[in-house]
Amino acid sequence: MGLLITIIILAICFDFINGFHDSANSIATVVSTKVLKPFVAVVWAAFFNFVAFFIAEYMLGFNIANTVQKVVESESVTMPIIIAGLVAAIIWSLITWWKGIPSSSSHTLIGGLIGAAVCCKGFAAVHWQTVGVICLFIFIAPMIGFIAGNLITILLYRICYHVKPHKMEVWSKRLQLVSSACLSIGHGLNDSQKEIGVIACALTAYAAQYGFESLPQFLQPDTLTHAGEVGHNFTGAPAWIPIACITAIAIGTMSGGWKIIKTMGNRITKISSFQGFCSQAAGAVTLFVTQHLGVPVSTTHVISGSIMGVGSVKRMSAVRWGVTKDLVMAWIITIPISAIIGAITYAIVMAIV
Repeated sequence: MGLLITIIILAICFDFINGFHDSANSIATVVSTKVLKPFVAVVWAAFFNFVAFFIAEYMLGFNIANTVQKVVESESVTMPIIIAGLVAAIIWSLITWWKGIPSSSSHTLIGGLIGAAVCCKGFAAVHWQTVGVICLFIFIAPMIGFIAGNLITILLYRICYHVKPHKMEVWSKRLQLVSSACLSIGHGLNDSQKEIGVIACALTAYAAQYGFESLPQFLQPDTLTHAGEVGHNFTGAPAWIPIACITAIAIGTMSGGWKIIKTMGNRITKISSFQGFCSQAAGAVTLFVTQHLGVPVSTTHVISGSIMGVGSVKRMSAVRWGVTKDLVMAWIITIPISAIIGAITYAIVMAIV
């Protein structure tokens, strides 16, 4: 029971870290264009992070939580694997936050679980088809964001061609509030579900080992489903688990992430309020699409791609490709490094346990 409680605490802590690590993604442009002051922006983002729970519960479902449960084969899941994966994810997220590197918290968790599972039971313990889709979207997600950002910007330029610049600026700032809210909802939908899936996976593993009746009342869902069969209303965990995870992200968001805001806001390309709205709208569209597909993606990758797409409309040289190259490198190395940390952490956990 102690290991199960530890997993739940670690998962919620990781959600909190995810909040202040990735909050920059949804508010970077709205802060850099001075539409909202930093504190107001994080409160705004935190509120809509929490709204994401109700949208998932009553409208879109928990598709991403289903997918995360499949990363490790259900018969290979153990408590130490999940603990090691979460600890590895926390370590790498804190390192990248400290260095101001906008890496993916999502892929950090996936990498940590892969490393721990391989260290425990070999390569057969990982569901490589699921991992392959997730890895593929490391490149597909920012590309969707890039294309969406480019098309939305071109379309709105054509629609607003005869609108006076001052009026355009006023409306752009108002619309940025809407697009930032949508992006924050997408962030909440996407990122909190990974930890929800991990906790549900831990509950399934615990019940398989000790029996469903051994779970205390506060951890018993209505129906404990098999890994990968959570369904629309997420019956694989008690109702308070999704609420706790999304609340942790919201509180983490209120803690800010100013180093990463600086990178995401203006280092990729200098943007106006109009371009800020376009990039946020493109990012939100991408996150809602991937939520529907059930693919856990990085909000960092998505908003980076959309900012590049918006910036490239002016001219390709408007994008600071040197910064972009560093971002892509961080994306590529995240899963391997997290996997190594996960394997080392698993060995340490087993030595302690």
